Amino acid sequence: MQANLMLLFAAAIWGFGFVAQRLGMDFLEPFAFNGVRFLLGSCSLLPLIWWFSRNKKERPTSESSLLKAGILAGSVLFIAAALQQVGLLYTTAAKAGFITGLYLILVPILGLLLKHTTGVTTWLGAVLAVFGLYLLSINDDFSMSFGDMLQFIGALFWAFHILLIDHFSGRVSPLKLSAVQFMVCGLLSLGVSLLIETPTLPAILAGWQPILYAGLVSVGVAYTLQVVGQKSANPAHAAIILSLESVFAAIGGVWLLDETLSMRAWCGCGLMMAGMLLSQIRWPGSGVSVPQPT
Repeated sequence: MQANLMLLFAAAIWGFGFVAQRLGMDFLEPFAFNGVRFLLGSCSLLPLIWWFSRNKKERPTSESSLLKAGILAGSVLFIAAALQQVGLLYTTAAKAGFITGLYLILVPILGLLLKHTTGVTTWLGAVLAVFGLYLLSINDDFSMSFGDMLQFIGALFWAFHILLIDHFSGRVSPLKLSAVQFMVCGLLSLGVSLLIETPTLPAILAGWQPILYAGLVSVGVAYTLQVVGQKSANPAHAAIILSLESVFAAIGGVWLLDETLSMRAWCGCGLMMAGMLLSQIRWPGSGVSVPQPT
């Protein structure tokens, strides 16, 4: 129960993180916001890395292997985070949370390219989720809004990112990999921001609250809860609990941002949530569980 509660708190923090990301753009442009928050997030993991190293719980890692993995994972993370952050300019936090959550279904499907196995529940969940996405985002003329489209493409990159983390996590320290990839993502984001945006120190200081939440709380606190919680939690239960991030994003959007969704959209959210949960159910011999992001 304690482990499950830790994972539930992590899901809630990540869900409300969509609200912080929307509010942060009242002060900073998308790439500047991502740059600052991911650099802050990288630094927030340093105490955790020190603690695990001090207690000899960190896996020995080659610096060259860590750097290569961090650059690759950080580059994919940069693309996924950029699509999500820019997309939030054109869609609601509630929609963004549910569409991003499709990575839970996309991971095992894309895993087929790597000869991973997947079960019938994944395909049934995918059908439900696609129908839900239709109700949530597809207009009467069968078009999708620009923001929703960016979130959907971003979900593909989040899925790629999780597969990369799953690949490297057995080779390098997951904590150190996260710190390096967050640093790479932050530097790339700031680099793009300096080219196409006009970030200023006063703007960063003015937006300190959403930046602190998105960088320190969403990364440092929630990641710690996930790491500690998943040590004792059942993997299938952990995946289901963490998928509730989408629900918390919707709650945060309605409660804190006064967002509204039509009944059709809420039905779509419900079907997508059902599809995500169904995809995490594993019958005997139905395949492997979806790896969780670090």
